[in-house]
Amino acid sequence: MSDSSPAVTTTSTATPGAAIPAAHRVGLLLTLALGSLSALAPLSMDMYLPSLPRITEGLHTSDTLVQLTLTACLVGLALGQLVAGPLSDALGRRRPLLTGLALYVLSTAVCALATDVRVLIACRVVQGLSGAAGIVISRAVVRDLFDGLAAARFASSLTLVSGSAPLLAPVLGGQVLRFTSWRGVFMVLAGLGLVLLLASAVLVRETLPTARRRRGGLPDTLRTFRGLLADRLFTGYLLTISFGFGALFSFIAASPYVVQDLYHGSAQTYSLLFALVETGLLVMSLVTGRLLLGRFPSHRIQLTGVLLLTLSGAALVLMATVWHTGLAGLTVGLFVMAAALGVVTPPSAALALQRAPHAAGTASALLGTLQFLTGAIAPALVGLGGQDSAVPMASVILASALLALGAFVLCCRPWQAIPDPMRTPPAGADSTA
Repeated sequence: MSDSSPAVTTTSTATPGAAIPAAHRVGLLLTLALGSLSALAPLSMDMYLPSLPRITEGLHTSDTLVQLTLTACLVGLALGQLVAGPLSDALGRRRPLLTGLALYVLSTAVCALATDVRVLIACRVVQGLSGAAGIVISRAVVRDLFDGLAAARFASSLTLVSGSAPLLAPVLGGQVLRFTSWRGVFMVLAGLGLVLLLASAVLVRETLPTARRRRGGLPDTLRTFRGLLADRLFTGYLLTISFGFGALFSFIAASPYVVQDLYHGSAQTYSLLFALVETGLLVMSLVTGRLLLGRFPSHRIQLTGVLLLTLSGAALVLMATVWHTGLAGLTVGLFVMAAALGVVTPPSAALALQRAPHAAGTASALLGTLQFLTGAIAPALVGLGGQDSAVPMASVILASALLALGAFVLCCRPWQAIPDPMRTPPAGADSTA
């Protein structure tokens, strides 16, 4: 693997931020629009969760088949990013984004009208494929507009918007079910998609000039993927984020059973715990982007985050096997786990995209796809251990944290001094990590 050479090269002389050189042009409405595009996927995943039993009853099918609608959407989201990212590098950002949103609205409306669970599963695949465009292209737009520290700080603002979706989605879904059926939940999602389509058409301008677009079709895309993965630092950031999210998805998958069945907490108690843990992630993402990056070396911040993530995983295992601290202690451990991930994510994502200034869409696709694939594997591993103990959840969180730490240390080698794009060096001085 290469060390510090750019992951992707081009003959274009355009600078990374040349599309819109004045960062001040990015206003609050565009920030909300890009954050909402990133939030569309978790909304699609989580908002209809309270209606799963009603879908089973309404379509006269089994719980297993209805649960496949979750898997179908997750697979679509993973694969869709591999398509939307390279397309946005070749065609520009607007056309793939608007096309994806239009297809999302159509497929979600068909979900609402489905009379057979197999039709619903197929439509959920399409919904995931099309919804993936919002995730990958919103990150690519940020990379088009900003470099270095500015990109990381803007990404932390997007996290505040998009990260609120998992907190609000199940609550919104439950409220919608008070007034309508499960079909109404999908109609609300279709309406949200339509609003985002119109907002994107007005607010999201083209940020990738024609001169910087990549040509060559599939062979060029495969070469770009290979070039990105051959870059040691990019791969390190990619694996660090992905394994870190494995810990988070382990919590998301197992926590309802752990809190309600093992510790006999109510649904309201679970909702409060879930909100508290997610708040740790959101707050620390904002603190890292706004206060830490630029003041401290990026690799030092990342190393602190992955070490804290590992320590929280070890503490959770001890709580589940030796200490028996109860639900209160478990909540503290999970909060620290999520907060640590909030420290790791902003610099890792920004530095990864910094490695690919002329293939931001493709790089963003790799980041998102591996996160969702890890998110699909981690809950399955938790499930293998059963649901009568918190040990499986804690063990997978610890294993994910150790993998994130190993990937960061081996690939990023934080003890080495390398240029740090997140810090502005004094005049005549080199910026080092």
